[in-house]
Amino acid sequence: MLLRFVSRMLLCLLLLTGCSSADTDDPARADGLATVQEARLPAEARRTLELIDRGGPFPYAEDGTVFGNFERLLPAHQRGYYHEYTVPTPGSHDRGARRIVTGRGGEIYYTDDHYDSFRAVLR
Repeated sequence: MLLRFVSRMLLCLLLLTGCSSADTDDPARADGLATVQEARLPAEARRTLELIDRGGPFPYAEDGTVFGNFERLLPAHQRGYYHEYTVPTPGSHDRGARRIVTGRGGEIYYTDDHYDSFRAVLR
């Protein structure tokens, strides 16, 4: 009986304090994607976000091109909604696997495995 009372009180306390999953990295979101705070991204990703915010110039010709979302891991939108940007990978002799993908609605996604998975970036 006491255990049931304590567990109910804890549940009420959590509900009343507005416990939010956005306060930690990688909670599941309603769209099924994990999240990451911008401050926890690699330094190269944060620099890429600064370039995006300024509108460039970008170091790679492919930066800013349309991302097709062929993997269908991001929410579905018409072609042209998403654009991708290279996040340099130290030691890589090519563009590497890391990317930032932005949406027209202001969404930002990060992948470090060449589109096998994404995390929504929380700013």
